[in-house]
Amino acid sequence: MMGTPDLDDLYREIILDHYRNPRNTGLLAGPDLQAEGFNPFCGDRVVLTLALDSGGGIERVGFEGEGCSISQASASIMTELLKGKSVGEAHGLNAAFRALMADAELPHGHSADDLGELTALEGVKRFPVRIKCALLPWATLQDALAQGSHTP
Repeated sequence: MMGTPDLDDLYREIILDHYRNPRNTGLLAGPDLQAEGFNPFCGDRVVLTLALDSGGGIERVGFEGEGCSISQASASIMTELLKGKSVGEAHGLNAAFRALMADAELPHGHSADDLGELTALEGVKRFPVRIKCALLPWATLQDALAQGSHTP
């Protein structure tokens, strides 16, 4: 999917737009789920808060973070995609994005269309050291969702 200069430029613009104008910034008061992710090697940090609706769907998302454009854009795009999704759909998006970053086949039932603007980060996989930057918000999401899956 990557390779053409026009597409590379478009993807770069999407990443920079989310970095300069991140969506859903600010932590939610009294969140149902919360987690913090930190990469000690580069200093990237993401704190994620989620509010669930009465049916257990993701109603609101807020994040704070600092770090490179890749980690912060990934967090911003992720929060946009999560709103209105069920926890199961959030797990599915996580698996699909991880597959995209690993250059693996997307999980059954998922396509690049499901990932929306996240596909702008696909070029990151050409730089293995930066893949962790793109995945940090998703690892943080996984930690937050794990809080809600405790069995009695």
